Amino acid sequence: MSGPTAIAQGGAANAPDVSTITVRRPADGEIIGTVADLDADQVAAVCTDLRLAQPAWEALGPRGRSAHLLRWLDWLLDNEDRLLRLVQQETGKSWADASLEISVAVDVINYFTKNAERFLADRHVKPAGAANAMRRLRVQVRPYQLVGLITPWNGPLAGPMMDVVGALVAGAAVVSKPSEVTPLTWTEVVRGWREDIGAPPVLAAATGAGATGAAVVDHTDMVMFTGSVRTGRAISVRCAERLIPCSLELGGKDALIVLADADLQRAAAGAVWGGMTNSGQACVGVERVYVEAPVYDEFVSLVTDKVRALRQGVDAPGSFACDIGTMVTASQVDIVAAHVQDAVEKGATVLVGGKRGQGNSFEPTVLVDVDHGMRCMREETFGPTLAIMRVANADEAIALANDSDYGLSSSLWTRDPDKADRLSRRIEAGSVSINNALVATFQFPIPMGGWKNSGIGTRFGGPQGVLKYCRQQSVVAERYALKSEPLWYPVVPARSRLIGRAVRLLGAHDWRRRLGLSGPGRRATAQITPP
Repeated sequence: MSGPTAIAQGGAANAPDVSTITVRRPADGEIIGTVADLDADQVAAVCTDLRLAQPAWEALGPRGRSAHLLRWLDWLLDNEDRLLRLVQQETGKSWADASLEISVAVDVINYFTKNAERFLADRHVKPAGAANAMRRLRVQVRPYQLVGLITPWNGPLAGPMMDVVGALVAGAAVVSKPSEVTPLTWTEVVRGWREDIGAPPVLAAATGAGATGAAVVDHTDMVMFTGSVRTGRAISVRCAERLIPCSLELGGKDALIVLADADLQRAAAGAVWGGMTNSGQACVGVERVYVEAPVYDEFVSLVTDKVRALRQGVDAPGSFACDIGTMVTASQVDIVAAHVQDAVEKGATVLVGGKRGQGNSFEPTVLVDVDHGMRCMREETFGPTLAIMRVANADEAIALANDSDYGLSSSLWTRDPDKADRLSRRIEAGSVSINNALVATFQFPIPMGGWKNSGIGTRFGGPQGVLKYCRQQSVVAERYALKSEPLWYPVVPARSRLIGRAVRLLGAHDWRRRLGLSGPGRRATAQITPP
């Protein structure tokens, strides 16, 4: 893509009758580009092309595939400034928030290419049972031929990269559907893969609205979706109808718990970072804060000062002059404003912020005097707000943190490692960051996934970050091929009796049963067995 207009990469995308979607800058609504709005037939054509290219891609092996991914990494770094400008244009992020997206891409590619051969290696397994002792067992994997990847608007580069690398390393072809709100960056990154580095045509960007995403689900073999609970439910139902697997990373209402022995300066800084990064538009962002009463007032004061000092705006590329930017959509700003208004009407107090800003922005906001009767404590806000609640003790904090339909991530702050260990085991969430915020999301060796309404399946998790895109195949080979097997036909009574005795001898755990000697059970059986 040489300018702000992009067309999806794939066979049908260049058809003359393709309708388009207009992309606007969140800060002022100015048009910054258009992309194709593909219909079901066009998505089907893209998928057909990808399936044709996939066998050769799989045949390259993990090392050959990794070589292409590493060239893609070089291309990303060579085009970093241009790509980050696109991210900032279509999301309204601060330059600091936009810059994080490249770092995620770099780390993901390096991790999975470094470990690809080991993760995908055949697994040799020891046989179980004496009858199988002379057999060789192994588990080998084959990728799903075509993976569908559907991603939201809050991370147009980092979001798809968190999943596409594992699928490509596995040997799958990928049709990726970016959000129609922020499609420009990812479409350009896919163009770079296909045109600039000349990689095999196993990755395509199918741009469009909801119907495009539905078509992706209908034409792929496995679906990875990140987004809302409502859409995730619909996708899971359709995948169930098609009997294909899906992995869903959905919404969050993440809790941060501050105990009385915590380092309050660090905890306050972590809460502000966790709640305000990307203007609060992160599924793993901190939305609820529970603080033990003895340190509540001091913690609130620290957080309020830090939030008041935040610099909000869309700064010049490369300047790092702002902390957070605007929000992406006006509809999301409406949700944040509604949550704040609901809280105030029910007795909450706004200590800082609480109002709309210019364009699609909302002031960084701290709410206190909150309770679980308020929307800001129960529904996903997905904006730059921190709602802080006083609790009597750790037990109350855990109970309130678990009082949610969501369970994606969480954060626990204490100087006592034993206490942290005990309490972490009681939190109902897919991950717990201790004395930090958000970090569990980006630890590639461990799984990142949600409980409850926050999703099913996980991303990352070491080998699982690649194997989730594969089917397992068990292979059993005979060490010595006999002319016949003992259990094969014809049935020979003497041989069958001998096999039965061998099963008992090798499988029982006491000598009476091993030798088949009479006992209570056998006597009872003898009484009802006819002569």
